[in-house]
Amino acid sequence: MRTSLRDYWSQIAPRRAAAPRVPHGDAVPPPGDLDLRHIGTALWRKRAWIVVPTLLTLVVSFVAVNMMTPKYRSEARILLDGRENVFLQPTGGRGEDRIASDPEAVPSQVQLLLSRELAREVIAKNKLATLPEFDPVLKGVSPLKSVLALIGVARDPLKMTPDERVMESYYARLTAYAVDKSRVMVVEFTSSDPELAARVANSVVEGYLVLQQAARQDQAKAASQWLAGEIDKLRDKVAAAERRAEDFRSKSSLFVGTNNTSLSNQQLSELTTQLNAARAQKSDAETKARLIREMVQRGQPIESSEILNSELIRRLSEQRVTLRAQLAEQSTTLLGNHPRIKELRAQLADLDRQLRDEALKISRSLENDARIAGARVDALTANLDQFKRQAASTNTEDVQLRALEREARAERELLESYLAKYREATTRENMEAAPVESRIISRAVVTNTPASPKKLPVVLISTLAMLMLTAGIVVTSELLRLTAPGRAGVPEAKRAEPVLPRPQAAMVAAAAQPPQPAASAGPALSELEQVAAELRGAGEGGRKVTMLGGGNVAAVTEAALALARLLAQDAKTVLVDLSGAAELAEASQEPAAPGLADLMRGDASFGDIVTRDRASRLHLVNAGSGARTDRAALASPRLTLALDALLRVYDHVVLDAGGATDLPAALLATRARAVVVPTPVMDGAARREMCEQLLAIGFAAVTMLDGEGDGAAPDAARAPAAA
Repeated sequence: MRTSLRDYWSQIAPRRAAAPRVPHGDAVPPPGDLDLRHIGTALWRKRAWIVVPTLLTLVVSFVAVNMMTPKYRSEARILLDGRENVFLQPTGGRGEDRIASDPEAVPSQVQLLLSRELAREVIAKNKLATLPEFDPVLKGVSPLKSVLALIGVARDPLKMTPDERVMESYYARLTAYAVDKSRVMVVEFTSSDPELAARVANSVVEGYLVLQQAARQDQAKAASQWLAGEIDKLRDKVAAAERRAEDFRSKSSLFVGTNNTSLSNQQLSELTTQLNAARAQKSDAETKARLIREMVQRGQPIESSEILNSELIRRLSEQRVTLRAQLAEQSTTLLGNHPRIKELRAQLADLDRQLRDEALKISRSLENDARIAGARVDALTANLDQFKRQAASTNTEDVQLRALEREARAERELLESYLAKYREATTRENMEAAPVESRIISRAVVTNTPASPKKLPVVLISTLAMLMLTAGIVVTSELLRLTAPGRAGVPEAKRAEPVLPRPQAAMVAAAAQPPQPAASAGPALSELEQVAAELRGAGEGGRKVTMLGGGNVAAVTEAALALARLLAQDAKTVLVDLSGAAELAEASQEPAAPGLADLMRGDASFGDIVTRDRASRLHLVNAGSGARTDRAALASPRLTLALDALLRVYDHVVLDAGGATDLPAALLATRARAVVVPTPVMDGAARREMCEQLLAIGFAAVTMLDGEGDGAAPDAARAPAAA
């Protein structure tokens, strides 16, 4: 009995549930998924391959670490200080940091700790060459080492000198490094004897300080010898330079006066001072004489200091005051024509005349002083001009003299600095203990805790490593088995006959031939299962599938959903709705999610339109809101770009085109395979014509199902066609 495709999924679901089960532990997840439960089952099934090697490794590692000879490590620490004791400084200066501030200073000192010179001293001091631990030849060469030396893997101890053997063992046990972001250096030494480890570590740091002290003494000795020769040369140079300066001074008469000033400059300074004083004296005398003469001419009282300081003027002034008093007294009783009054007035006029004459005499005296000062100014000016001309003529010689004096002074200063350094170097050379830049801040002590082997970490790490290795091998083998081409658990589907390219006439004839019953060892598969198996084996040609129909859009949607769910069992598959069917929206976990139309309009992104199927691992892309009415949105050129993006992400892209004839043919046919769901009324001629039309518009291959809704018949008639 023929059934409709609407009932296809309800019929195929019970068959999937009742499919024959594979043996326990062989259930295979779909490719591309990591089934942790399946991997856990495989690990439990092969637990013996994991537990036995792990336990064996645990026992072997435990025995091995207990049989190994324990090694003890001691460490000593040195601080690269560089601060010197102030009492050991011959110059009396304060202690300063002498350590270099560059980042290479401490690593350079670490290399000194590892120097061969220091190593030889430590080896000789502790007699390491007599210990079998450091010279393996003393206890005999093992056959294993002989074999390794023979094949060139290891060095032959017998071909090495005793010094090389001991030195190699010494450096293999010595570690020196600088503590990060500090001036501390650490010296570690490892030995099977804890006392020897501590003794050698302390010997290394003590020898390092001795080397530093000896280097400083040698440096001071070499410096004092060099400075002694340079000082003798500088003494001769200083004497010669000073002699040249004095000879030139005497030859040029450039003698020096007080305050280290040349005589010519000193004389110029004195003449300038005298000239300024004479000019001031002249100006003062002239001013006083002019003022006194003006006061006399105007008949004003003469109140100048020179007039008032004159003894004669003072007496005349006193007489004048007395006469004026008498005149005033007599005027009270006598008239103006009285002889006594006339006599007093005559005497008073005579005194005034005498005062004016004395003032004029003083004015003439001041004028004479001004003339004398003017003559002195002229004489001093002439002398000053003469000395200026003389000083100008000696400027060149003075410059040469200063150059000679500078040269002599520079040589003298260099000599004095060399003398100070020579005294300091000589003092350091004679000191019993030269200052060093380092000091021991922590000496090595004997320890009873072995540094190696670390028994617990070694046992745990080796055991865990074997556990992870065996588990990784089991998991890897299981994953390789799952990804093998002929893996168990995937039934070999009855594949539809592949459609090979051939002329359209042969294709149409093959499509018209009646189908033959397919014989298989297992149960018959449905027609859609055959199509799904064919698409899986088609490679790139089966990635894009366009579902079309003759008229029943719902039947096409059901067939597309069923085929996409079958493909989703083994590969990443997405079903794209181009017809706007409501059935696909109902099958989605998010029925109200936006779709292609919203993406074309720019209202949604790819992450918004991709949803999941309720009943499978299939991904769905709905047509979107308004897709039935707004078909122009689905006809946008951007839809081709969206489908190309989906093809880059998914293994299979199934397009539910339904009866959509308004979409571009290139969109549906480019690199696509057509699967047609015909209507029951379509005869063989109509089906052949439809195949020809689909191939003509660009489909790579066309698969014509038996009929609408009839996908359950094991021998259903099919009409394959290919371009």
